[in-house]
Amino acid sequence: MIYLFLSIICSVAVGILLKIAKKHNNTAFFQMIGWNYFFAAVFCFAVYRPEMSLPTNIPYETFLPLMILLPTIFLIQANSIKHTGIVRTDIAQRLSLIISLSAAYVIFKENISALKFSGLVIGLISIFFVLSREKTNGQISGYWYLPAAVLVGFGMIDIFFKKVALFTSLQYTSSLFLIFCGAFSLSVLIILFQIIFQKQKLNLKNLYWGAGLGILNFGNILFYLRAHKILKDNPSTVFACMNFGVIILGSLVGIAIFKERLSKINYLGLVLAIVAVVVITIAQNS
Repeated sequence: MIYLFLSIICSVAVGILLKIAKKHNNTAFFQMIGWNYFFAAVFCFAVYRPEMSLPTNIPYETFLPLMILLPTIFLIQANSIKHTGIVRTDIAQRLSLIISLSAAYVIFKENISALKFSGLVIGLISIFFVLSREKTNGQISGYWYLPAAVLVGFGMIDIFFKKVALFTSLQYTSSLFLIFCGAFSLSVLIILFQIIFQKQKLNLKNLYWGAGLGILNFGNILFYLRAHKILKDNPSTVFACMNFGVIILGSLVGIAIFKERLSKINYLGLVLAIVAVVVITIAQNS
């Protein structure tokens, strides 16, 4: 579980950095995302020296979707926040857990005990409570497909990373290096499109922000893959504890650092999320 905890810390740190970056450097935001994958690949290569001789049976049906999804989900998420609001987008991202858990049972053939199932149900309920906000008059109009794409996108990323963890013909650090390189290549194409057709300017400040983001993102995904390899027969534990853990730690950081205010029902959701993690952990060790 230590790798899950480290992945949760890195994930929340990524969110903190993105929030700070948007506040101080809100121009050409996607350029930072592109540099993030460049530095993640460099850091992966420098630390682990991944194999350069590739096997003939590389699962491109797994690698290529990840190379595409990793950068494009940031664009979709940003547009969803713009047109439908951060609350709806956040709910969609967290509810992607439903797709991951369904895959654990249907695709990865995990036998989920009654105790673990109870923990999962408690956790899903906690998501609604944690993300509950006062009603607003915002209308999602014709943009309903954006949060739907966020939900599907993050769910698919979880599934594909689980498949990467199961691929044994290549070290997972080598797989990670290839995925980062592919994500960076696509990011470059998107950035060039924005510069040429949308008249955006190249902002070198994004280079520094991208370096910090790349290191944290690398740690997040690396520890996430290690957790999947160690708990290879229990993908639902990784999917659920990662999601609930980010909710718990992210909320605590929001309260302590960014002075965010939570309602009583939000606090109830946090308590339920903690209960869910405890129940799932007990079920995992029983």
